[in-house]
Amino acid sequence: MGSVDAYKKLQVLLVGSGGIGTMVAYALEKGGKAEVAAVLRSNFETVFENGFTIHSVDHGEVLDWRPTSILDSIPSVSEESWRAPYDYVIVTTKNVPDIPPQITDIIAPAITPGHTAIVLIQNGLNIERPFFSAFPANPILSGITFSGAIESPPGTINHHNHERTFIGVFDNPIAASYSQKSRAIAAARRLVDAYTACGPEVDCTYEPDVAYSRWRKLLYNASYNGVAAILGMDTSRMRFTEHIIDDLIRPLMQEIRATAKAAAGVELEEKLVETMITADVYDKFFKPSMLQDMEKGKFIEFENLVGEPLREAERVGVETPTLKVVYGLLKGLQFKAGERNLEDVVVPRSGEGLRYGGCGKS
Repeated sequence: MGSVDAYKKLQVLLVGSGGIGTMVAYALEKGGKAEVAAVLRSNFETVFENGFTIHSVDHGEVLDWRPTSILDSIPSVSEESWRAPYDYVIVTTKNVPDIPPQITDIIAPAITPGHTAIVLIQNGLNIERPFFSAFPANPILSGITFSGAIESPPGTINHHNHERTFIGVFDNPIAASYSQKSRAIAAARRLVDAYTACGPEVDCTYEPDVAYSRWRKLLYNASYNGVAAILGMDTSRMRFTEHIIDDLIRPLMQEIRATAKAAAGVELEEKLVETMITADVYDKFFKPSMLQDMEKGKFIEFENLVGEPLREAERVGVETPTLKVVYGLLKGLQFKAGERNLEDVVVPRSGEGLRYGGCGKS
């Protein structure tokens, strides 16, 4: 990231202004050290006319709020020569690498090589790899947030779990020089400073061990998220049944622990399993994001939450039978979502050329 005037507000482009993204934008704007341009899609008209309505456990009731600017598409810094380069592009969209277009292509027009820091406030493992290749001269930062914020209906944010956010630097093997790494660390710390300027309402810290923090959150996301989507069940009801925890959630978490150690040398303490099992407030009947997307008929972000840890396990020879079954079921759900959402999905009418497309005769 290039030099930034210490007294100049950071110029931030936010891509994905749903529940989490809007709370990120609000905290940055409230702190007074950043100006946020938010790219909106389905909620653009509602927010443009009425602003956001925010019901927040941290910030209280906020009516008719807007970031510095609201956009309906990704701006091009090369075509709009009057526009100052963005210091940060923060991505808070769902991560669905199996569904085009790719986010690297979407944000490319807004990136100034060698200057813009790209912040991925997204869940999952190995999400940074496409960005290393697409933007080799730019810092790629990791953002992990433990929060509960849902947009429903469009333009209304229900923020019901206290926010904890961790910003760090992905270990980039392409950017091996000391100056590149130190520049990325400086960009991460500057963003933390702008975030925490909001005040005690937010808890944002610099995370020096990104690998640990991402595997740690996978304990929850590779278990509760996937099982919730498959069963259509909130986390409180899972805990009430007990057997779903004992037969599915806990085994999934233990498989993630074993994979993290073997594949990445990351030691996830045993006590974290029980912490994650009871992480959600019991009487809130929380629906993990993958279940929310299922109920809305959207694509689910399962590849980086379940597929990538499964592939890492297979690479190092760790047995993950529960994870494999969950992954297979989620792939089936994604196929069904594709039939609903993509016009070019073709359901085969004959078995020609298919492994299991026989005529059914015995």
